[in-house]
Amino acid sequence: MNTFYNIEDFKKVPNAVVTIGTFDGVHRGHQEILRNMVNRAKEIGGESVVVTFYPHPRQVLSHDSGIRFISTQEEKITHLEALGIDNLIIIKFTKEFAAIPSEDFIKNYLVKNIHPAVLIIGYDHHFGKGRTGDFEMLYELGSQYHFKVEKIQEQDVDNVAVSSTKIRHYLENGDIKHANMLLGYEYSYIGKVVHGQQVGHKMGYPTANIEVAEEFQLIDKQGVYATFAEIGGRSYPAMTYIGKRPTMEDNRPQSIETHIISFDGTLYDKEIKIRFVDFVRDDKKFDNFEALKRQIGIDEQQIINILNK
Repeated sequence: MNTFYNIEDFKKVPNAVVTIGTFDGVHRGHQEILRNMVNRAKEIGGESVVVTFYPHPRQVLSHDSGIRFISTQEEKITHLEALGIDNLIIIKFTKEFAAIPSEDFIKNYLVKNIHPAVLIIGYDHHFGKGRTGDFEMLYELGSQYHFKVEKIQEQDVDNVAVSSTKIRHYLENGDIKHANMLLGYEYSYIGKVVHGQQVGHKMGYPTANIEVAEEFQLIDKQGVYATFAEIGGRSYPAMTYIGKRPTMEDNRPQSIETHIISFDGTLYDKEIKIRFVDFVRDDKKFDNFEALKRQIGIDEQQIINILNK
């Protein structure tokens, strides 16, 4: 996949099939659009071109400092490449860019620099200043600038409409199964293993303390999860804890700790990927460390059973 961080660096290709969007999570709804454009490009002897934005528009336009996203920029690029996209154009999103009227964006960005043969969009796609651009406007502009516009209908999975908003809601509430169902893959964090307090080691359950690489990535509900840990290309069963360790009463900030089952080795400063499979239980305060240790043993067996399935 060819990646361009300036749209003017893109060299026009014959019969470009284009789509536009932020694609947070690259979920199953996005995947349907992307597969359609890859297939459409093959049909007409062209190339697929994805136009996206960075930073995410909500980071630039919203005053909410608590904004969190499903995927990092690097994960998004990886997913797009895996789906067979030929070209990716990442436009730097600024307040000045956001002020560009919808028609000017199509004329001065898409038509001028890409000259699409086909533009494929989702059923609810809006763009441009005030999100005034929609399918009807694109259809009119397509007639004017000689490109076809094709719309992909809303995607359902088990009668549930797919959307990034819905996936964020599931993750925030610990509903990993439904989030993964709509994503089409297991939600994950990537981070570096940092030094902790060795409490897990003292209880017989050494943990890798994870420092998540992307500060704006959505962190799941506090509690215990069945997960897989990817280290150096290998995958290991693991149980992951997210919380503030209330039993310790040390008022520490939230931590992410993973006990890798049947793993023996040093992980400090190594990169690790945690893939979430299922939520096991809420975080809670125990009467003492022995009670906590007993519960961790129960959690481990339950997680082994989940992951074995």
